[in-house]
Amino acid sequence: MRKTAVSILICCAASVQGAWATGQMRPGLWEMSMKSDAFKAIPKMSPQQMEQMRKMGVNVPKMEDGAMVTKVCITKEMAARDQPPIERNEAGCQPRNFQRSGNTYSSDIVCDGAGMKGMGKVNGSFAGDTSFTSVYDFKGTAYGQPVTQHSENSGKWLAADCGSVKPVAEMKPAK
Repeated sequence: MRKTAVSILICCAASVQGAWATGQMRPGLWEMSMKSDAFKAIPKMSPQQMEQMRKMGVNVPKMEDGAMVTKVCITKEMAARDQPPIERNEAGCQPRNFQRSGNTYSSDIVCDGAGMKGMGKVNGSFAGDTSFTSVYDFKGTAYGQPVTQHSENSGKWLAADCGSVKPVAEMKPAK
C-alpha cells in the first residue's frame, strides 16, 4: 500500500508541474500546497523521524490542515516557459495536451509506467503572477490496485530570493 500511495503522490506532483511552467509565474520562492485523498494511505511519521530525515538532507514536506506543504524555487527560465516541460517521472506519468487560455490552463496526465497506469486531468487558474489553484483527478491502477484519486493544489509566491531552496530541476535524482 505504501508503494501505491507514493506513486500516486508522484503522479500528483506531475499535476502541479503544469502550474509552475505556464509563463505566468513570478520567479523566486513559492509555497506549494496539495490536499489529496492519497494522504490517508501514507503512514504517519513522528516529528522526530521527520527531523532526522531533514538532517540527512531529505526535503520532507510539512503537513498543515490536511495538506502537504513544500517550498519550491522557480527560476527565471522556468517562469518564462510557455508550457510544462514534457518529462516522464518515476511513476511513468507525463503531461500531455497542455492548453492555456488567459489565466487558466489544463493538461492531461498520462501514466503508462510499470507500476502506474491511467489517465488524469488537471485544471487550474492563476490570480496574477503570485498565486494559482488547480484541481487534479486520476483514474487507473497503481501496482495492480485500482485507484481513483482527487487532489486540490495551490501555490503562492513568497519572495524573489529562493535562499537555500534549490530549483525544482536540481531536486530530481540523477539518472
